[in-house]
Amino acid sequence: MKKLISPVVIILPAVIIRLLPHPPNMVPIAAMALFGGAYFNKKYALVVPIFTLFISDLFLGLHNTIPFVYGSFLITGVIGLWLKKHKSVKHIVAGTLLSSILFFIITNFGVWLVGNMYTKNFEGLMESYILAIPFFKNTILGDLIYTGLFFGGYEFVLHLTQKHVINFA
Repeated sequence: MKKLISPVVIILPAVIIRLLPHPPNMVPIAAMALFGGAYFNKKYALVVPIFTLFISDLFLGLHNTIPFVYGSFLITGVIGLWLKKHKSVKHIVAGTLLSSILFFIITNFGVWLVGNMYTKNFEGLMESYILAIPFFKNTILGDLIYTGLFFGGYEFVLHLTQKHVINFA
């Protein structure tokens, strides 16, 4: 069977979504990293989300928290690689929630560590996490929606092609 999806088919819309107005942290990057890990070869699984972030960051602006943001999405890609052999709704939802939590912990630690908004003590770190909670809600919601669209949409198209409803030949 021919490949149903190319990384370009995911990169371009993800860059566009990041550049268009959207609720804070409600973007498809984590979903792309999970999906890429589960369906692309290992090289693309980890490169596609980072490339997408970099391209869109060239327009949005590069920032000093890039190592934390990009690192969290590399970890999400590794979770996606694990999902490759453990695809089930339960595991995909758990992987999505885990990646959202890790993104929250890692990126807000990065904001606290390299930024000037918070004091460099335990109270400042906790303040950075507390003030990020509204963004965390959007992260979880966006990650669940986009992951559902990527995995569900792909499996639906795969099902249709196997039933010969759609022919990509």
